[in-house]
Amino acid sequence: MYWEDWQQILFRTTGRIIIDYNPSDSFHWIYDKVVPREDCSFLQTTYLDNPYLDESIIREIERLKETDEDYWRIYGLGERGMSRATIFQFGIVQEVSGQLLSTGMDFGFTNDPTALVKVYKKGNQLILDELLYHTNLTNQDIAHKFEELGLNRLDVIYADSAEPKSIEELHRLRWNVKPTAKGADSIMAGIDMLKRYELKVTANSLNLIKELQNYKWTEDKNGNLLNKPVDNFNHAIDAVRYAVWNRLANPNYGTYSIR
Repeated sequence: MYWEDWQQILFRTTGRIIIDYNPSDSFHWIYDKVVPREDCSFLQTTYLDNPYLDESIIREIERLKETDEDYWRIYGLGERGMSRATIFQFGIVQEVSGQLLSTGMDFGFTNDPTALVKVYKKGNQLILDELLYHTNLTNQDIAHKFEELGLNRLDVIYADSAEPKSIEELHRLRWNVKPTAKGADSIMAGIDMLKRYELKVTANSLNLIKELQNYKWTEDKNGNLLNKPVDNFNHAIDAVRYAVWNRLANPNYGTYSIR
C-alpha cells in the first residue's frame, strides 16, 4: 500500500480502519505519518500471538534465527526490517557533532535536485547534514542559497566533475567549488569508503534519509544481488560521496583557496 492509497481510504471510510501487515522498509510512512497520530492504536504482534498457527510453520519461522537475520527480525520478532538489497545502514541524530570533514554537492535541474550535504567526522562516525535539496536552481540561485546558508567562501565544496561549466561559474562568483576527483569505478569506491564508517544522519535531513532508505543494489531476474547500485535515490548520496572521497581517499586534493 502506498501513501496515496491510505489517503484515499481515509477520505472514503467512516469508523475504524485496520491495517494488518508485516513491517518492512517500504512501509516507513506508516511509522512517520500514521503511528504518531493521536487517534491511532499500534499493536506489535508476532507468530507467538497466533494460537492457531500450525507447528510446522512455527518451526520454519524459528529456523530463520539461523538462516536469515533480516527475515527473523520481520517474521519472528515483528520488527521493522531492512531489505537485503539496501546498501547503507544508518542512525538518526538530532544535531551535528564532531569536526567538519567537507561539503559535497550534486548538480540537478528539472527532474533531479541539486543536493548539498555537509559531512562531519567523529571517531568512526560520519555525521551527514543535508543543507540543500531543490530542483530548478540556476548557478546564480545556488550561489544565493550558499549565502543564505551562511557558508564560508574559503571552505571547499566538492561537486560533480561532469559539470565543469557550473563549477567554473560558481568559482567566478567567488565560491570555492572544486570538481570531485574521480577514478576507475568511482561509485563503487565511494560506497566502499562510506561503508567503513558508522553513518549518522541529522533528523532534519529528510531527503537524504529517504534516499538512504531506498538506495539499493541491483537484482538479477533470479533475485541475486549484483555489485552495482540502482541509479536512483542517489543525489544527496552522491554529494556525500564527493565530500568523503576527496577528504579521506585524497586528502590534499582541492585544499587551496579560491583564486
